[in-house]
Parts: sequence; C-alpha cells; structure tokens
Amino acid sequence: MSTKAVTPSVLDPAIMLPALRDALIKLDPRQLVRNPVIFVTELVALVVSLLWVQEMATGVGAPAFSGQIAAWLWFTVLFANFAEAVAEGRGKAQADSLKHGKADLFAKKLLFPSDETDLSSEVIPATALKIGDIVLVEAGDIIPGDGEVISGVASVNESAVTGESAPVIRESGGDRSAVTGGTQVISDWLRIRISTRPGESFVDRMIGLIEGAKRQKTPNEIALSILLSGLTLVFLIAVVTLYGLALYSGTDLSLAVLAALLVTLIPTTIGGLLSAIGIAGMDRLIRFNVVATSGRAVEAAGDVDTLLLDKTGTITFGNRMASEFLPVNGVDESELAKAVLMASLADETAEGRSIVALAKSDFGLSEPEAAGGETIAFSAQTRISGIDIDGRQIRKGAVDAILNFVTLDRTSAPAEFNAAVDRVARTGGTPLAVADGHDLLGVIHLKDVVKPGIKERFAALRAMGIKTVMVTGDNPVTAAAIASEAGVDDFLAEATPEQKLDYIRREQQGGRLIAMCGDGTNDAPALAQADVGVAMQSGTQAAREAGNMVDLDSSPTKLIEIVEIGKQILMTRGSLTTFSIANDVAKYFAIIPALFLATYPELGALNIMGLASPQSAILSAVIFNALIIVVLIPLALKGVAYRPIGAAALLRRNLLVYGLGGLVAPFLGIKLVDLAISALNLV
Repeated sequence: MSTKAVTPSVLDPAIMLPALRDALIKLDPRQLVRNPVIFVTELVALVVSLLWVQEMATGVGAPAFSGQIAAWLWFTVLFANFAEAVAEGRGKAQADSLKHGKADLFAKKLLFPSDETDLSSEVIPATALKIGDIVLVEAGDIIPGDGEVISGVASVNESAVTGESAPVIRESGGDRSAVTGGTQVISDWLRIRISTRPGESFVDRMIGLIEGAKRQKTPNEIALSILLSGLTLVFLIAVVTLYGLALYSGTDLSLAVLAALLVTLIPTTIGGLLSAIGIAGMDRLIRFNVVATSGRAVEAAGDVDTLLLDKTGTITFGNRMASEFLPVNGVDESELAKAVLMASLADETAEGRSIVALAKSDFGLSEPEAAGGETIAFSAQTRISGIDIDGRQIRKGAVDAILNFVTLDRTSAPAEFNAAVDRVARTGGTPLAVADGHDLLGVIHLKDVVKPGIKERFAALRAMGIKTVMVTGDNPVTAAAIASEAGVDDFLAEATPEQKLDYIRREQQGGRLIAMCGDGTNDAPALAQADVGVAMQSGTQAAREAGNMVDLDSSPTKLIEIVEIGKQILMTRGSLTTFSIANDVAKYFAIIPALFLATYPELGALNIMGLASPQSAILSAVIFNALIIVVLIPLALKGVAYRPIGAAALLRRNLLVYGLGGLVAPFLGIKLVDLAISALNLV
C-alpha cells in the first residue's frame, strides 16, 4: 500500500509567514531583476512613491491620486513576489537535510580505546568526533564518520552512499578496512578509527556538491523572458511617444500618470501569474502521489530529453533476492531446496530470508524444526550459515568459503559446479554455493530484482522521445545484465557521484533537459543538478531533500505522469500569456482615448466606455491590472486541460478562447472599477 501525500495548504501559516517575509526580501532589485516585468513595475512604484512624498511635502500636485497609484503598484509587486515566495518556499531543502542528518547522527566513542576487551563507550554527536577517536559500531548502527577498521569483521550495506547493491565485508588490514560515514553495519561489529575532520567527510563532500549545483533555466523560460522583455521595451517606447504627443498637444499628463500607464500596458498579468502556475503543477502532482518542491521543475518536466535512473532501489528493489536453485552432480532440485532451507534457518539477512521464501513458494516446503541440531548463524567473518543435524553438515554461503569448507578450489571443483557459478556471474547475479559435508549440492542465484512492469513503462517513455540511462555503482557485467532486463537505452557503470554530476552537466551544456531518479546519498548531487530531480520515498533523507520531487510510490516510471503534467503547465502558461498580451492591447485602446479626450474631442468616438476622467481612467486601469492577477489565480491553479494536439490547433484554441477573452475583459473590468471610483469620489 502506498503512502498518501499530506501536503500543507497554501494558506498554512508555516508557508504564509515565511513567504510574507521573503516577499519583502525579494524587493531587492538584485533579485527582482530576474523577472524583468515585475522589476520595471517596482522601479515605477518607487518613482511614483517619491513623487507622492514630494507632493505631500510641497502641497503641489495631487498627492491623493499619486498615493493611490503608488499603493496599487506596490500591491502588484508584493503580490507577485509573495506568489513566487510561496512556490519556492516549499523546496528550500537540499544541503540543509544533509547538515541536519549529520547533526542527528550519534557515535559510540570508546572510553578506553587501547583496551580491546573493554567496549565501554559514551554516546556523543557525530559532529563532535575528532581525528583519531575510536568508535564502536554494531549491527544496525550507522557508521558516524569516515574511518579505518582497527578490529572486527562486519557486513556493511553501502548502497545508500556508493550505489553498490551488494553488502560488502569490512575488516582490519588490507584494502577492505576503509569505511564511509552514512553506511550501515548489518551484521557483527567494528571498532573504527575516525580519519577525517568535521567538514571533510564523504557527506560533507556531498553537501559541497549539492550547494554548488545550479538548475538551468528551461528553454521556455528563456523564450518567455525574451518575449516579456521585448514587450516591456515596446510599451516603454509607446509611453515615451505619448509623453511627446502630450507636450505637443498641450495635454496635462503628469509623471505619475505616465508611470502608471506604463505598468498597466506591460505584461504584468503573466509576470505575476508565473509562480501561481508553478504552484498548480506541484499540487496537481499530489494526485499521482508525487510531492514537488519546485514549480519550475514541474514545468521543466514537460521538455525533458533524458532520464537518468539509479539502479539500486529505483530500477531494482535494492536487496539481492534468490531467483533460482541450480543443482549439480545429479542432485534433485527439490533435494537442493530442502538443504538450502535447512542451511538458512539461522540466516537473518535479507538474502537469507529471500532464499527461505523461494524454497517455500516454489517447492511447497514448510520450515523444518532445528530440534536436535546446531545451527550456524551467518557472520561476515565466515560468510557461511548452516546446520549440523543427524550427522550431516549442511552449509550455504559464498562460493570461495564453501569450497574451502569442502577442501576444494575452483580448479579442482566439478566442471558442472563451475559452469553454474559462471552462468550466474555472467548474468550479473551473485552465486552462493551449497554443500552437504564434502559434497557440493548446487548453486543459489541471487540477483537484483527488477521492479515489475518497468520494461513496458520505459518503452512508453521512449515513445515520448525520452532517453533512459541507468547509473549504478555495480560493475559493467552486472550493469549490462540489469540494463538489458529493464529495457533502458543506455547505462553508466561504476559511477561515482562526481561522474553522475559531470554526465548531467555535459548533457545540459548540449542544450538538453535532464531528469534524474535516485534514492541514495550518492545520488544527491545529481538530483540537485538535474532540471527535474525525482527522489524515491524509499531512499535516503539526503536524496529526498536534494531532489525537487519525491515519489511516494518509489516508481521510477512515474516520470510519465510528471511529463504530462509538465506539458499541461506549459499549455496553461501559453494560454495565460496569450490572455495577458491581448489584455495589454485592449487596455491601451481603452485608456488612451480617455486621456486625450479633452485635447482631441474627436477621440470621443473611441471612448466607448465613457470613463469619468483621465485620472479615473488611469487609476481604474492600475486597480484592474492588480486585481486581474488575483482573479486569474483559480485558472492558473486549475490549469488548462492537457490534450495531445498539434501546435497549430493549440494556437487556434488559445487565440479564440484566451485571446478574445483578453481583449474583452479590460473593457468590462476597467468600466466597473471606474464606476466604483466615481461613486466613492476617490479622484
């Protein structure tokens, strides 16, 4: 059963209050310049405010009129900033979660490190560890920092950090003594000497990579920015031309009127609605059990070219599971299954439990009693489990460990046994050997199990024009086998966090938009750099916070729904952009006749709305310009229905519905506001 998302309301104080603060912070021109339309609006609001202060101080002009203009202009800017702050406020995670994770991690620091028999310890925060400290890590514990094993042998699950699906043995001496902070001991215990200072561990390196990752603008964002900047420049020229016309004709147009006119004509509507559209995409994803922390990422999903997927926990379930039993030397398959079941009674690892499950399900066996026998529990040191019962010594474990148990090696082992081992290895699986005394019974095939139905889903992604690439820490043989079974287009084997990050950056430099699905801490930098970072809910906290989406069902092919919603966001923005441009054109022809009516009475024929006065006309336009953003929020949140239609048909629909609507709305809206202003004697 999947976990259902519980997303706080946009009106939640936990979102609203920080957003109000951020809306004020975003008034900084250095931040606002990224939105050229709202930036110009802020400059105009500042100019009119200064003009109002001057008129209040000198008593010259109409301070009540300019004050109202200034107030509505600031409302427009703050509302646009507030909407953006709400959209962005949900996703300020990234490196913070890694830092919090470090702060929440504790270590068992040994009080008497020189005495190997005394394991007395004190629990301290992992961030308080120093180079040379000795810590004890037992089964189930998270290793608190990078270090070196000085005693003990244990099986360590490194999949969350390295991407390698199979647990590894860590022991003192040799090349298997190094351990990484954030990995988990799953059997036995280790005494570890910490080898890095605070701020220099693997996790700290992840933090640095994430903090250095920047998401690029989507092509649609760039195109829209150019369009909005161009329209702003066009209407700026138009207003300057009108000022020259006013001087020539003797029409009294104050600076406040001209400034307000500029704001009403530039495309502030779409500028203020962009973030609302992003919020809509995030909320719409909830229906598909995906939590998004960035509206821009949802939009970028509509243009994704390449999807990178981490293998462990994303394409596969993450734990190696028994898939088949391969008997040798004339042993019957059911006889092998019975021996495997007996040998696994004391194996509490995930692999051991999957072996028991396969023996029961495929061969109808029930779990036998161990009465009268001595069970041998699995340990990282022996890499064997088994049972001694009725004079039999049944063992199951790593191939080399079992061969040593039966006093053989690969060269002297039966050819049939070696062939079974090689067959499993060639397919990317892990072979385990089974023996009864000195007789080899067969081989168990452990494999990373691909999630069901994933090949068909990847085929659907391919049909949408999206290339799939599997990234993994496994060796090329294992990676190729899993990639073939899953049906991905390409794979990247033995991938380090830096290599994943470099791959994404190279693709982005080529103009492609990248989506990344992952679940481990090692995926966090790539998730942060990708245009669309989808983290699996079953993954680590670092991965969930680094991505800008979290899939609560942990289904990597959920990107199909995400892409469809992204395309819907693009269609919604295109429709509202059409409305905004038509809206600005209509306002131009609705206001200009009223402004010049006193000088050119002939324009009365064009003054079809019969606005009360030039001042009322401009104030009505400013108020309408601010309120239309609020009125259109429901449409931005609901979105335009996604239909896979051609570009020409989509353009015709936008022009008919939103273009015509944008032309009509200002005439009606400005007239209604003008009537209200006249009734209240505001000018």
